[in-house]
Amino acid sequence: MASNNMYDKKPTAFVSPDLSKLQAVVIDIKTILYIALDADPKLAKSSYLSRVGMKKL
Repeated sequence: MASNNMYDKKPTAFVSPDLSKLQAVVIDIKTILYIALDADPKLAKSSYLSRVGMKKL
C-alpha cells in the first residue's frame, strides 16, 4: 500500500543553525551569508554574486 504524505506528521520544531559555528560574509547592506568557518569568504561572495547576476532583476 502506498504511503499517503497528506497524513504524515511534520516536525514539531525547526532547529536553527548555531551562528557561533559559522562566519558571516557581508554581500551588501541587506545581505549577509553565513558559511562554514573553514570556507573561503571571497569564493562564497563571488559565487553568490554570480548566481544573483544570472537572475532577471
